Amino acid sequence: MSTRKRSGHIGVLTSGGDTPGLNAAIRGIGKTASCMGSMQVIGFKDGFRGLMENRSVRLDNQMLSGILTLGGTILGTSRDKPHKMPMGGKSVDMTDVIVENYHKNHLDVLVCLGGGGTIKNAYRLSQSGLNILTLPKTIDNDIVGTDVTFGFDTALGIAVDAIDRLHSTASSHHRIIIVEIMGHRVGWLALGAGLAGGADAILLPEIPYTIDKLAESILERVSRGKRFSIVAVAEGAINREGANKIRAVEKKLEEAEGEKRIELKKQIKELDNEYRGSTIKMAEELEKITGLETRVTILGHLQRGGTPSAADRLLATRLGTSAIDYIRNEQFGNMIAVHGEQTMAVPLQDVAGKINYVPYDHPWIITARNLETSFGD
Repeated sequence: MSTRKRSGHIGVLTSGGDTPGLNAAIRGIGKTASCMGSMQVIGFKDGFRGLMENRSVRLDNQMLSGILTLGGTILGTSRDKPHKMPMGGKSVDMTDVIVENYHKNHLDVLVCLGGGGTIKNAYRLSQSGLNILTLPKTIDNDIVGTDVTFGFDTALGIAVDAIDRLHSTASSHHRIIIVEIMGHRVGWLALGAGLAGGADAILLPEIPYTIDKLAESILERVSRGKRFSIVAVAEGAINREGANKIRAVEKKLEEAEGEKRIELKKQIKELDNEYRGSTIKMAEELEKITGLETRVTILGHLQRGGTPSAADRLLATRLGTSAIDYIRNEQFGNMIAVHGEQTMAVPLQDVAGKINYVPYDHPWIITARNLETSFGD
C-alpha cells in the first residue's frame, strides 16, 4: 500500500441504467475506506441529479451491511447529465452547481459508477477541475479499455436461462422463436447468450443481416427434419439495407460542417429509429417467407434485475476496493479497468465517447460459425 497522502472525503454516485453489481462496488469502496480510518464516504442519491441537488447519505458500515447480494443500487440512479439537466421543462447546464456542491462537501474525489454516458459526463467534470474516478458498469459490455464490465455476466446468465426455457416450448411446436436481447448498439449479450443457449441464428448490430439469408438458413433446418429454430436478436440489430443507408450518411458527415452536420446527424437518428429495434416487423417478414409460425419474446429490463452473479460480485468488489488504492495515490481522471487478474488506470479521455464493438473475428463468432450458426449474412 502507498504511504502518500490519503484523500479523506470520497463521494460516490451511480448513474445511467441500474446494473447488477452496483451495490457490491459501493460496498467495496465504503468498507475499504472505513478500514483506512481517516476516510469518509458519502453517496449521492439518483446520480448526477442528487449531486446537483446536494442529496446525500453517509455510507457507513451500517448502511453497507447486507447489500452485497442486492440487485439495483441503494443510491438510486438517473440518466440526467450535468450539462443538460432537465429543469422546469428546459435543459439547463448545472455544471457550476455540481462543482460548488463538490467543494461544499469537501470532497477529495468523486467516484462515478456507470457506463458510456456516465464516463462522458465524468470526463466533462474532470475538465472542470474535479478529481474523478469511474468504475465500468453496464450489462452491454460496450466500454473500451477494460476486459469486461460488471453487470454483463448476470445479464448474460439471465438471457441464457430464457433461451433454455424457450427451447422447451419451441420443441413442442413447429415454430420459430425469436428472443430479443438487450445490448444497446453492440452484440456482446446476444452473441454470448445465443452461443451458450444453442441459438440457431444470431443477429448482431455489427453484422448486418438480410431477411432472405435468415429465412434460407431456417428453411434448410426444416429440410433436415428440425422442428423449430431459435433466433437470438440483439436489440440494435440492423438489416443490410438500413446499415448501407446509415453508412452513406455517415460518410457525408465526415466532410460536413455547421448546419449541414446537424441535418445529417438528424438523418442518422431517423434511420436508426426506422431500421433498428424492429424485431416484431422482422418476425412478421420471416413468418411470411417461411410459412412457419413465429413468436417473439422481448426480455427487456428483465436482464437488469435480480441478484448479481458470483462473477459480477467478485468483479465489482475488486474494482470497488481497488478504487481506494487509486484514490490514495491520487491517480484521478481515470477509469479503473480490469485486465486479467489486475486492475489498471485508463485515462478518461481514452474511454469517453468510444464503443467496444464485437470484432468480426472474435472467437465467439468463429465458434458460432463453426457450428453453422447463421448470422443472416
